[in-house]
Amino acid sequence: DVEECTCPTSSSPGRSVTPNSIFPCPSLSSDYPKELQFLTNPCEKCFCPAPPPKISDLMNDKDLLDLLRLKLDPNHCTIKNWKNFASRWGMSYDELTLLEHRTQGSLSHSPTQEFLLRYNQKTVTELTELCRIYQRIDVLRLLQSWIEKDWPSRWQHTQSI
Repeated sequence: DVEECTCPTSSSPGRSVTPNSIFPCPSLSSDYPKELQFLTNPCEKCFCPAPPPKISDLMNDKDLLDLLRLKLDPNHCTIKNWKNFASRWGMSYDELTLLEHRTQGSLSHSPTQEFLLRYNQKTVTELTELCRIYQRIDVLRLLQSWIEKDWPSRWQHTQSI
């Protein structure tokens, strides 16, 4: 018997996996039909890696978002910030000015957060490229650490819900 891999991140959709790569779910009794005795998460069947995270995924991590705000919100004449990133991705001068004015002095709204919300379908890898371009190694390291350490477990958690 061969079961189809239904993992949405599989590099070859519909690729077959052998039954040996499927593990019985220990929490189900043997009274359940055979098909239901296996874990239902396709990525536990085929061990597909987590897909590249999008900015919308990191927006769910409040701690990371707070750190990004601390690093990218401040205005320094020699340090590139959210404005440079947003401009690079196509925000006009008028949009930047409006966003800056709208978030100025607000504790609940951050220009970095607003910028990230606007581009939330871009990948975190694209954001790391901006960090490289603007030599924001501090932000780059923060994002790389999140991608390597936090993202896989966060993604697995969303798959099991």
